[in-house]
Amino acid sequence: MSTRRPANPLGRVVRAGVARRRVQTAVMVLTTLMAVTASVLAVGLLVAARAPFDRAFTAQRGAHLTGQFDGTEVTAERLARTADAAGVAAVAGPFRSVPVRVRTASDTAALPAGVDLPPVTVVGRADPGGPVDRLRMVDGRWATRPGEIVLADGTLPAPPGARLTLPTAPGTPTLTVVGIARSVTDTAQAWVTPAQAEVLAATNGTTAGYEMLYRFRHAERDADVAAGRAAITAAVPPDALSGSQSYLAVEQQRTANARAFVPFLAAFGVLGLLLSVLVVGIVISGAVGAATRRIGILKSLGFTPAQVVRAYVGQALLPAAVGCLLGLALGNALAVPVLGEVGEAFDAPVTTVPLWIDVVVPAGALLLVAGAALLPALRAGRLSTVAALGVGRTVGRRPGAARSVRRLTARLPLPRAVGLGLADPFARPARSGTMAAAVAFGAVCVTFAVGLALSLGVVQAGRMLNSAGSVVVQTGGGTGPPGAQIVHAGAEAETPKADPEKIAAVLRAQEGTGRFYGTARAELSVRGITGATTVVAYQGDSAWGAPRTVAGRWLDGPGEAVVTSRFLEAAGIGLGDTLRLTERGRHASVRIVGEAFFTEGEGMALLTSTTTLADLGLDARPGRYDVQTEAGTDAARYLGSLRDELEGVGAVAQANTGNSSSVILAMDALIGMLTLMLVVVAGLGVLNTVVLDTRERVRDLGVLKALGMTPRQTVAMVVTSVAGTGLLAGLVAVPAGVALHHWIIPLMGDAVGMNLPTAALSVYDPQRLTLLALGGLVIAVAGGLLPATWAARTDTATALRSE
Repeated sequence: MSTRRPANPLGRVVRAGVARRRVQTAVMVLTTLMAVTASVLAVGLLVAARAPFDRAFTAQRGAHLTGQFDGTEVTAERLARTADAAGVAAVAGPFRSVPVRVRTASDTAALPAGVDLPPVTVVGRADPGGPVDRLRMVDGRWATRPGEIVLADGTLPAPPGARLTLPTAPGTPTLTVVGIARSVTDTAQAWVTPAQAEVLAATNGTTAGYEMLYRFRHAERDADVAAGRAAITAAVPPDALSGSQSYLAVEQQRTANARAFVPFLAAFGVLGLLLSVLVVGIVISGAVGAATRRIGILKSLGFTPAQVVRAYVGQALLPAAVGCLLGLALGNALAVPVLGEVGEAFDAPVTTVPLWIDVVVPAGALLLVAGAALLPALRAGRLSTVAALGVGRTVGRRPGAARSVRRLTARLPLPRAVGLGLADPFARPARSGTMAAAVAFGAVCVTFAVGLALSLGVVQAGRMLNSAGSVVVQTGGGTGPPGAQIVHAGAEAETPKADPEKIAAVLRAQEGTGRFYGTARAELSVRGITGATTVVAYQGDSAWGAPRTVAGRWLDGPGEAVVTSRFLEAAGIGLGDTLRLTERGRHASVRIVGEAFFTEGEGMALLTSTTTLADLGLDARPGRYDVQTEAGTDAARYLGSLRDELEGVGAVAQANTGNSSSVILAMDALIGMLTLMLVVVAGLGVLNTVVLDTRERVRDLGVLKALGMTPRQTVAMVVTSVAGTGLLAGLVAVPAGVALHHWIIPLMGDAVGMNLPTAALSVYDPQRLTLLALGGLVIAVAGGLLPATWAARTDTATALRSE
């Protein structure tokens, strides 16, 4: 006699139900897959993107605040006493801080000798350790005697062993690079011995200052750091603090790309989870309604109410579990490139999201699925055996309501099949409502995704400075504006810089030139900002090529400046305030008249007029001209002709091809993928509902066919039954999608520390809104077309024999 135990009957019922309802199973797998993928990405990026910085900051006792002090306003002894300021837990310094200009003095694999490099801020420091900002040596060793210098990792392309000269310092001293170090909060660009720093400070005069590094007892929020900075400012003379940098600003800049993904991924995750709950409820409720007699059979075979409930919940959890596993794999795979980029910035690559997220997110999704399936499963468990065995397919229908609507539509000048279809949703209002909700979720997602793509297009177009023109003219030459990197290959002779006046004359005379302006660049010290600041100076009518303003206005005269919100936050100033620029002991003041949006140079450039550079004694002649051609001008012909004219002047013209952001391209791809998944799930939800409804009405369809309804009329009736619902859902979904877009876009800007221009929000015009309003109709018709075709092909005799 066999001793094998009989198979678990409950498991057999669950597996049979899943296998029998393949469409419904696919719907639940896809919706859970999408929800878990987006949720894992959103939570994973939010948490994991901060992990490398947090670990490095803790290990290296990073500075909560880096303070730059004017050496003419405060003494080292006075700065040392700021350690007793309220809230200060530890300090390092004061260290001598000197801005210097650098030129290569030896050939390296990256650069030959004689290359002018951007200016750097050199700090005098005896060793890389200490109570605050413990530097990590990446290569080489620390500077131990005069004539040696340690560079911050990634600052200058000069490896250990390279020699650098300081051309603006008396005697043009030469320093040897002995090491590369990394500060977790970018406290300096280079370090020398304290003795060497004192020598450089003595030769630089008023430009030398001091650096102090602080750790506070409480520094979790911006307000905490601001309070600590205020306490330090109160402990020194009023104008002593010339610049400061919060570790939170550094963290935000380092993790900005990853953080920008989080708001819209969280929105997609929530939409996916809500759609999962809705679709699971539709599927399980439909399964209970369509299998009422089967439930009665199970109960007559000995199944308890609890077992029936577990069977139907299990039929939802099994495909949902598959979707969770697939979503985990996809979410982790998509997170790898973004997290890798963040990790590399701190030399601590992170390639996966934390394990606890891979546990909590799918567990939460399965709980929501189980909760959504529980209500219809409980209804199945409460059915009595006799009632379940005796019930027909039309249980739950409200023919009275549908009959009243049919009478109403019969009076309208509509084909009879269309009238019947319009009335059908009223036969099962609850089921029609859930189908409308599924369509609405899909239409909300489409509206939201279209807005996101358009907003990212605005950001892409405006992220780089001077990207509006179609042609760029470079003045060339062997010397460049302050801060430029000039490289001459081999023994190539220096070419004189083209005369900007001659270039402007050629542009004015060139047929097809619409308008143009010139720009010059410099690296200057700006009060309130640590390190050197890139200054872009404009000459001529530049309003047409200016970055989009968020607040205030564009440059309209000398002594004005425009910056980003990130710059304003770093400097601790606002619109209308005045900034002091310094170059070799000379000063110039500019008033902030506008806040603009751009991300070039981490959004920390200062935009002003060329008169500002002239006031500082710098070469203010443009090194670049941006040109906009007249409408209808052949771009290739114009460029070729302009090159011929500029050949004798010594300038070079080229097309302005712009610069696409790989991060924005990745966002667009991810938005497209998640939107497609949500729309497919919504469409499959419609398909599942129409299949259930059509199967329940198969006998009614047989009667209609027997009375002369053609297959084409049958398709029209079934499609019309969902079209009206889809149209109404689309009309409701568009305002919801627009509202979601207007909520998420500013959050994405906040995540990267930028205020976005109004154009990034105002992307919906009436034509787009009209098309988007039809999105619900398209989703509903696409989902109902397949079951409509199946209904049209059903044989009349077969339909009439159905129960």
